Amino acid sequence: MASPVHDPLTAIEMEERAGLINHATGSPARSIPSSSPSSTAGLDNMARSPTASSRMGSDEAEVTSEVTSIDASEVFFSAPDLRLPESSGPHGLYMSDGIRRIDYVLSYSITDPNIEAERQRLRNEFEKNLEEEGLELERDWVDPRPVLGSKRTYFVRIHAPWEVLTRHAEISQVRMPIKSPAVPVPAQGVLQKVTACLERLLDPFRLSEEVEARFKPKKFTCPFNRERETMFDIKEPASFFRPHVRSRIAYSILLRNKFGHGATEFGIAKALALGMYDGAYPLHDGDYDQKAIKNDRKVLYEQWARFRCFLRYQPVDLIRDYFGSKIGFYFAWLGFYTWMLFPAAILGLVVFIYGIVTMWWENQVSDEICNDYFNLTMCPLCDKFCGYWSLGESCQSAMASHLFDNPATVFFAIFMSLWSTMFLELWKRRRHALQYLWDLQTFRQEEERPRPQFEAQVRHTKRNWITQEDEPWLPFIYRIPRYMLSAVLVLFAIALAVGAVFGVIMYRISVQASLALNRNELIATNANLVTTATAATINLTIILVLNMIYSHIAEFLTELEQPRTETEFDDSFTFKMFLLQFVNYYSAIFYIAFFKGRLIGRPGKYEYTLGYRQEECSPSGCLVELCMQLGITMAGSQLIANNLREIFLPKILVWLNFRWLIKAMAGKSEEERKKTGLSRWELDYLHVDIGPRGLFFEYLEMVIQFGFVSLFVAAFPLAPLLALINNILEIRLDAQKFVCSLRRPMVGRAADIGVWYYILEAISTISVCTNAFVIAFTSEFIPRLVYTRVYSPDGSLNGYLNFSLSYFEVKDFSEKNTPRNPFHLGNNVTFCRYRDLREPPWSEYPYEYSNAFWHVLAARLAFVVVFQNITFLLTRFLDLLIPDTSYDLQDAIKMEEQLVSRAILDFELQRTKQRQRHNRFRRQQTAPPATPDHHVDSWEANLHKRVSGISPSRSQNLTPGRGQPSGTSSDYESTV
Repeated sequence: MASPVHDPLTAIEMEERAGLINHATGSPARSIPSSSPSSTAGLDNMARSPTASSRMGSDEAEVTSEVTSIDASEVFFSAPDLRLPESSGPHGLYMSDGIRRIDYVLSYSITDPNIEAERQRLRNEFEKNLEEEGLELERDWVDPRPVLGSKRTYFVRIHAPWEVLTRHAEISQVRMPIKSPAVPVPAQGVLQKVTACLERLLDPFRLSEEVEARFKPKKFTCPFNRERETMFDIKEPASFFRPHVRSRIAYSILLRNKFGHGATEFGIAKALALGMYDGAYPLHDGDYDQKAIKNDRKVLYEQWARFRCFLRYQPVDLIRDYFGSKIGFYFAWLGFYTWMLFPAAILGLVVFIYGIVTMWWENQVSDEICNDYFNLTMCPLCDKFCGYWSLGESCQSAMASHLFDNPATVFFAIFMSLWSTMFLELWKRRRHALQYLWDLQTFRQEEERPRPQFEAQVRHTKRNWITQEDEPWLPFIYRIPRYMLSAVLVLFAIALAVGAVFGVIMYRISVQASLALNRNELIATNANLVTTATAATINLTIILVLNMIYSHIAEFLTELEQPRTETEFDDSFTFKMFLLQFVNYYSAIFYIAFFKGRLIGRPGKYEYTLGYRQEECSPSGCLVELCMQLGITMAGSQLIANNLREIFLPKILVWLNFRWLIKAMAGKSEEERKKTGLSRWELDYLHVDIGPRGLFFEYLEMVIQFGFVSLFVAAFPLAPLLALINNILEIRLDAQKFVCSLRRPMVGRAADIGVWYYILEAISTISVCTNAFVIAFTSEFIPRLVYTRVYSPDGSLNGYLNFSLSYFEVKDFSEKNTPRNPFHLGNNVTFCRYRDLREPPWSEYPYEYSNAFWHVLAARLAFVVVFQNITFLLTRFLDLLIPDTSYDLQDAIKMEEQLVSRAILDFELQRTKQRQRHNRFRRQQTAPPATPDHHVDSWEANLHKRVSGISPSRSQNLTPGRGQPSGTSSDYESTV
């Protein structure tokens, strides 16, 4: 076998492949009378299979009794013990005979028998066609028990026999492990030995040896072929096809199975939409609590879903084996993203600590603001009601500003721009490694059928050139008005978010003015801080409310557009939701970063919006307000709202489903509880379905977080640390949800994270621009740099405060702007200062922009251009430097292709020889009696001896006519 692939260029070590020992789980299914005529067909089919006897023997030996229970951790109360004894009967993962595994379950409920006649006819047709496909069904026709509620719920259990599995595995080109020779492990060099020593430091984070050993080393695979069945590693036919492969094959049959004669009357998706069934799901492998027998679900819970495992690697191979590659890729990407956040979080914390340390002796501007000697009189913050105020009142704000506005943040912003590129490039390498390990290199998306909703609403048809069938089709002329209406409503939803931000701005202006008039000195001094904090909290509440509204709006608009397939629907829905969420989350942040305090005018000539004077930044800038907005929005939406939803919502839904069970079990004896215990398919039915959107909101949450981490990291260096803490919790919360609260989802296949990668790439590109503008225009880095290089007499920041504040003569105030109490500070004010770079009133051009303003503006624009070009140049260099596939992985792929090709050639050679021996034996059996002429017999024997001694190359050169046959000896034998 090949040695595990090591990637020396990957900065973060790939998460270890996880596994378990092979074992069979579950118990025989409960014995229920079956109305299916093929309920025993599985035994006959297995008997006809060439390996039936060994398979049946292994199944009987491996079948164990499963214990079914409800874990109290799933609900908010202590449920009565519903555990069934091992000898209680078939309540587990197998059909009534205890041999055939349940591969899929269909459920339906009957509330009103009067409207169920047509649905029952369609169900009968659907299930009849399933049996004709070769699937074996068992139906639960008994009356429902009270624990499932007042409605009648029935279950159809489906088993895919060996013939069906092999036939569809060959049609779908499912890659299965082959018998491959052992591959010698190459000798380790010095670099490999050093790497192995360093990897020992990660031992505390590794999974248990039992889990890691299951998927190591990788088995060589090739597309399954029934004619080459003996070439595959079929040790036990019952366990050759893993449960996720069996359920995927069963689901592929359900997708194409017909229930009527119409062109669109087929597929389980259409059946669910018509209400024929209310559930279609594969079974979990068993329970996961301590009393349950060992199974994959229990191992996932113990090694992955518990919070005490938060420092361990994820068992991504086992996740993929249990849930499928689509969910496996989500958790692999989330784990890789979390590991990549470690260096960013550490460096961001160092930058923050640097700001704290240097705040006391390298903060010249804050010292001048807090020094009474420089106690300058500032112009009023609002008209009439606000008076003059002392610059020393903003001392705390200036000190806090230095935490995030220091030279280290510039280098951190450059690092984060490179980090985002490095993250995406290394993820591509990780993705290719997973594609190789999970046999997805040749994955291609199958041709999708139209959505049931599309078929029901569209009346036009068009021939599909791939399937050569007439399918529903919506002409483009009918799509134009739908797209236009959808675009208008999306713009209206965006305007709604912008309007909410505008409302928060009005709140800030009015509240800050009222707090500034408060007689309490503490409140008046911290008016800006209180206003910013409360406004950010209100904005967070609006964001959470609009998120729920936007989800319904996006789904309605996508349905309005009538996408043809589920993929088109998901792409359109993803675009709308991300656009709306982007505006919802980031509009207030963009306003503070790039617009607040920019278009306010000047004293005596302020700019007004709806009669209100626009709000200003503090003398130390708007960076503190931007940081508070980012911190409250990110912590509130990610750490609190989303995680609380992850914790409580699934448990509440499970509790609502199980409330009938708890009510029915209350006050019953232990013997009665055992008799009314639930089977595996009934327990899974009571769990929550993952829903049509699947992993959409999980990806959306992480992509929004990636925006917080990358777009404005120059203003909030602690964003990577908050994201890291959130993701550590997110992984375990999502794991608990999938393992404990949700039904086992349909095993979906995917070769990557889909369209989300391109969204991440777009955010990474935009982040370079936003960080450049935050540093250039929001922070004071560029003005201070210009002052020290051009205007400072000694090259220091001494006098920068006076340089950054302009003069205004109070007699130039208009009547609208003049404060009512000009003696608020106890003296008559002649001049006041304001934050801008303008000429003084005694200059030739009073209140016009000074030369320093244009110097600073030019420096800011030059910094943006230089920052963007250098960063883009470095990112492109990293893109070229890091190949998408490591050289070790390329060698491993080539080696597997060579060994698989050699195995196929050897098999074909052996099969050709066997056919030749078989044909020779048949000819000997059907040959006429030998002639008594001894001379002829000896001549034929001598001729055979002569021909058999000639090599094939020489025998092909022999020409007839000399007593020598043309071709090989086998050709001559056939001629004789």
